Amino acid sequence: MTPPPLSRAELRRYSRPLLVPEWAEAGAQEKLRSAQVLVVGAGGLGGPVIRQLAGAGVGALTIADSDTVSLSNLHRQLLFDTGDVGRPKAEVACAAAQRVNPFVEVRAAPALTPDNAADLIAGHDLTVDATDNFDSRYLIADTCGALGREWVWGAASGVSGLCSVFGPHLGLREVFPTPEADSCDELGVLGPVPNMVGGMMALQALLVLGGVGEPLRGRLWTFDALTGRVRVIRVGSATPR
Repeated sequence: MTPPPLSRAELRRYSRPLLVPEWAEAGAQEKLRSAQVLVVGAGGLGGPVIRQLAGAGVGALTIADSDTVSLSNLHRQLLFDTGDVGRPKAEVACAAAQRVNPFVEVRAAPALTPDNAADLIAGHDLTVDATDNFDSRYLIADTCGALGREWVWGAASGVSGLCSVFGPHLGLREVFPTPEADSCDELGVLGPVPNMVGGMMALQALLVLGGVGEPLRGRLWTFDALTGRVRVIRVGSATPR
């Protein structure tokens, strides 16, 4: 079914991306408006993802995070400020996304667990894994794999970051068969690093949902904050779509 045309208000709001020929010619803005996205994690990675996807005009955004805002989050988690300390991250993130774009349907979801993961992920067109531990990452990977779904993944710690698009062509366990210590609680992190990675994750989600460009399927994007070096490494043996 062809999506209805954008309203005048939407045309004004999205006027800048609509000037990008590749985006406009693919009808990507209309596709995005029809999309439902699940973002798991509303912290350092999830914050820029949520902010960018809401601003870009995704149709529905579900935010799953059971954590509360802490003082140590504030140097990097830009959806929150000092007055939010102690409040549920998902609640604050939903309100922030709604302020960014009232056209977007925003809702909070319970924490992702083995009991609800399949239902939550199956109800969305794309999942963005913005979590910070391998238990959650493997749960998302295994569930998306079982459902034959793609998902956007990222990680940040210390001064480095990673991003990829996983799915039936290549899964997280094939690239990271065993857990690696990379959480900010263990290794620390410079504030801009997760925001750089989260921005790349949001971009990958837009490319996948809009059917534009070449998302990072079968490739791993790496970033080193100390040198500014960016590399894209081909991973796995499968041929990306």
